[in-house]
Amino acid sequence: MKAAIKSEATEKGTVEPQGPLPETDNHEETRRIPMTKKKLIIAAGVVVLALTLLLVIGANLLVSAALVPSFMRRLEAFQTITEDSVAALVHTDDITANQQEAYSETEQWLETADASRLTAETEDGYRLVAEEFHPRQESSRWVLLLHGYTGWKEAMYPIAMEYVQRGFHALVPDMRCQGESEGDFIGMGWTDRLDNRIWISHILEENPDAEIVIQGQSMGAACALLMTGEELPDNVKAVVSDCAYTDAYEMFKKQMGEWFHLPSFPLLPVANLMLQLRGGYDLKNAAPIRAVTHSRIPTLFIHGLKDQMIDPQMTRDLYAAASCPKQLLLVEGAGHAQSQDKDPELYYGTIFDLLAQYL
Repeated sequence: MKAAIKSEATEKGTVEPQGPLPETDNHEETRRIPMTKKKLIIAAGVVVLALTLLLVIGANLLVSAALVPSFMRRLEAFQTITEDSVAALVHTDDITANQQEAYSETEQWLETADASRLTAETEDGYRLVAEEFHPRQESSRWVLLLHGYTGWKEAMYPIAMEYVQRGFHALVPDMRCQGESEGDFIGMGWTDRLDNRIWISHILEENPDAEIVIQGQSMGAACALLMTGEELPDNVKAVVSDCAYTDAYEMFKKQMGEWFHLPSFPLLPVANLMLQLRGGYDLKNAAPIRAVTHSRIPTLFIHGLKDQMIDPQMTRDLYAAASCPKQLLLVEGAGHAQSQDKDPELYYGTIFDLLAQYL
């Protein structure tokens, strides 16, 4: 009996070590769970990295597509943007007729205009080009005319003609990276505010007693307003802002959907960071709405009420924020930069009535 019991105990003893096997299985399962989590974390990291890389690439492409004209012209999207911008203008018979008349008169005027070509170099080494027109009789009155986004100086020649015929010298530059002027990125008024001080210095070298008006359209108007927020020579007597935006960042936020059919977030913040790294400036600094609060220069704010490019409310906001002597002209039936074509008499009449008060 004892042997039998002993034998049974031995058998039980050989079985008992197998008892903990389920615990060994649990330990292996425990090891597998962290390994699964680790793989998931690695996979998630790879996905995040890939998405981040795509976002950075997309943001860089957006910067080039919006601010590098040479790159823009290679894109099929640029043609679409141009066509959409033209389609957004107002195409009434009176605007078309007035525009054609202005261009025809300007072409005739250019044949005999007293003009000279100017070049200058920016602090960061870019060559700028401008055209200077002179009145028939010597005068101390000058206007600096600034074109819009993706524009060129020739678009401002009809306005230059109006000034010159009234006894002003007119200096009309191609802003950096546009027209004949060099540059890597369009400045949206921010880098241009410094470039255009070069032209003001040139005017004062020619005539230390010059009385200067700065007039711009669209981005050129935004640039003029940015300049008024900083210290300018007392020779700058007045500013004419035609269809300016309040803030370049906000303007692009709106246009991204219409031009590129893309959401502004998160692409625009990353594109703005890429612009700071590549182009050296922050779109958020190109904010005339802040600059005008510091301005003391008399300013005429103009906007066409049918502008689909830049909301007329932006000019209302600029006018409300401005701390300088100011006047507001909202033109019924005019699209973007079309106020002078919709009602030339009202447009030029208002401008030169204002200037008569300060020159």
